[in-house]
This record gives sequence, C-alpha cells and structure tokens, in this order.
Amino acid sequence: MSAYTQTERTRVRRAHERGSYDKETVHAILDAGFVCHVGFAVEDQTYVIPTLYWREGERVMIHGSTASRMIRVLQAGADACLTVTHVDGLVLARSAFHHSANFRSVVILGKTHTIDDPAEKEHVLKNFVDGLYPGRWDGLRPMLDKEDKATTVLAFDLKEVSAKVRTGGPIDDEEDYALPIWAGTIPLTTTMGEVIPDERLIPGTPQPDYVPNGIPFLNK
Repeated sequence: MSAYTQTERTRVRRAHERGSYDKETVHAILDAGFVCHVGFAVEDQTYVIPTLYWREGERVMIHGSTASRMIRVLQAGADACLTVTHVDGLVLARSAFHHSANFRSVVILGKTHTIDDPAEKEHVLKNFVDGLYPGRWDGLRPMLDKEDKATTVLAFDLKEVSAKVRTGGPIDDEEDYALPIWAGTIPLTTTMGEVIPDERLIPGTPQPDYVPNGIPFLNK
C-alpha cells in the first residue's frame, strides 16, 4: 500500500523516527477507534470537540446536528484538524524525565465537504451503525425525514495525514540502568462491560447476536 505525501504541515518533527505516512498504518489506527477530536477556530477562540467518526476508504466521516456550531463552521469552509489517539501503555523509566506512554495516533488536516446526496448519506450512516454493531441498521425503524434533515454528515479527505506510534519499554540514560529503581511498562486496554438492557424493553424482546460480541475491534 502506498503512503501519503508528506507536507510541511504534516511532517513529524519531535521524535520523527516514530512518524509514519504509510496508508496501512494510518488506516489501522483509524479503524481501531471511533472517538476523535476535531479542532477549529471561531474568530479568536479555538475549540476542540470530541465526536464519533468512521473511515470509508480515503475519507473520515463525522456527523452531528445541523444546528451544531462545529458542523456549521466546518461547512462554511474552516480549516480543521482531526486527531485520533489510542494509549496502549504507561512507560515507567528510572527518571521522571524519561517516563512516557505507548500510543498510536493520527492527525488529519484540511477542510470538510458535506455528504449531500440522499442515497450516499443513508449509505454512509448505515456503514457507521453497522461498523459498530454488524447488521443492526436493517433491524431499526427507517430514519424519519425530520431526523435526516436534522443530521449533517461531513467528510475529511485523507490527504494531509500523518501517524505517530511509540512502542516498547523505557529508554533511560545509559548510566541510569545501574540504579536499583523499578522500570517497565503497564499495558492498557479498552474492554467492554456487561450488557445492560433498556428498562423499557418489551418483555421477550430477544437480544441480537451481535450485542454480546459488541464492537468488533474492542473484542479482538
């Protein structure tokens, strides 16, 4: 798989050896999550908003209320920055300075465009729902016109993109390895809890097969 073109804005400067522009790496990091943070500016104030996302080929999609300030600002052509981060472990070194974390992250820069075509909009929303809960969309009641009008879907094209990954244990100053101080890595994972059925479920409503398995990438 090819790589994204490195630009002055996406070039990883600090610990550049951890940077990657490889599409396979970027896609894997994006596909392993569903929460991103979107940064944008309104006049002299910068905002960073957490929201759900999903990837479709060379696009990352977000959705929200048509009345949302973030949605309106992005639709108007504001430059934006979308980030995704997974923390895989806490790294304890022999000095406070060299403590770190293992992580996988992606930064996407650019403007968004709106998914206006009704058929495409329904298609990508279906992919969003089914990506989290395989097969759920077809078992739901159809989306109402007022719900469709109240929902906006925006796409970030994957053009200016970089990834950054840290793995492994602590990296201490050579002389510090002789110190009797514990050092190592504490792995971190995200897991699913016990399913809690809605209190107003109609008695006898069967639990779908995909619910116990939950979100695919959290169950690996």
